Amino acid sequence: MIRSPGLTQTLALAMLLGTTAAQAAVPVYGYKVVNVYPHDTGAYTEGLFYKDGYLYESTGQEGQSTVRKVELQTGEVVQRYNVPAQYFGEGIVDWKNELVQLTWQDQTGFVYDLASFKLQHTFNYPGEGWALTRDDHHLYMSDGSSVLRILDPNSLATTSSIMVTADGVPVTNLNELEWVKGEIYANIWLTNRIARIDPATGHVVAWIDLSGLLDVNKLPDPGNDVLNGIAYDAAHDRLFVTGKCWPKLFEIKLVPRPMP
Repeated sequence: MIRSPGLTQTLALAMLLGTTAAQAAVPVYGYKVVNVYPHDTGAYTEGLFYKDGYLYESTGQEGQSTVRKVELQTGEVVQRYNVPAQYFGEGIVDWKNELVQLTWQDQTGFVYDLASFKLQHTFNYPGEGWALTRDDHHLYMSDGSSVLRILDPNSLATTSSIMVTADGVPVTNLNELEWVKGEIYANIWLTNRIARIDPATGHVVAWIDLSGLLDVNKLPDPGNDVLNGIAYDAAHDRLFVTGKCWPKLFEIKLVPRPMP
């Protein structure tokens, strides 16, 4: 099964993009490609993070969902766990010596040993699961809405939430997440944009426009093989992005654009 946008989501997204384009109050960043690395075209990327020299990736679709440890330079999968076939794997994050994974509509999450990928236990949550990231104290979870949930990293219970807005308009379709220099970066599903979110206010403080990074029309399923996947190497200040079933993973630098 492939996740498809509903009419309400599509209309909300169109309203958001139209409003931000009209008001243009939020600064927009472009990009410069620094390096290009191989990426498995069989990886329907749902979650991504960088840790200790490796990428960790979660892939989706029932019967094909995995958790992977990937060598950055070669794209080689050096460790892999096959998620039970009935689950659609979603976002992942590390916490201490564990790796936490969401599933899309089963309201079930998995906690693995980070080193071995051995399943430790499961947990439950209401609604859909889309993505995860963290700071030093909390986990942050997206569910496809304009609200990010804040989770206790030990109990995995929701403790509070953040309403995400841009120019006063709720931002829906918040997807893959990454914590970058005190901000939450969020892919906006079905667009070429990443929102930079202030976690204290929920305000989008900047957009990243990745138009032209990869021509998805040349991919087998351009309607679904969209931009999704953000990872940050804090030690070396490297930002990585990719997409579902993309042949490449890009290291980019942000480039400010003049305000109109």
